[in-house]
Amino acid sequence: MEAKAVAKYVRMSPIKLKPVTDLVRGKDLNEALTILKFTSGKGAELVEKVVQSAAANAENNFDMNRDDLYVAEINANQGPTMKRWRAGAQGRGMGILKRSSHISVVLREKESKKEKTEA
Repeated sequence: MEAKAVAKYVRMSPIKLKPVTDLVRGKDLNEALTILKFTSGKGAELVEKVVQSAAANAENNFDMNRDDLYVAEINANQGPTMKRWRAGAQGRGMGILKRSSHISVVLREKESKKEKTEA
């Protein structure tokens, strides 16, 4: 059983988000939220919001126990890029790329010891 959450078209470059996502991949839910809370930067706030959304989906939609959840998968992929122009030297136009991202989180329940002994 797994719960997912996705934030699309986030106005931050995936290059800035990927180090934050690497911090919490594979961690328990409570530990991941603590890490994100005390990590500086806007990227940590955005990722924390998506992780909390996935946790809420797990509790409300799938009746999962919040204490048994861990971050199984987390990605920050490239979204569409807005292209803008700015005046440059000698009448030229300089291109500006405003990148966006899609953040996806998958939470799964840890297998308890009872389930392992029964199998």
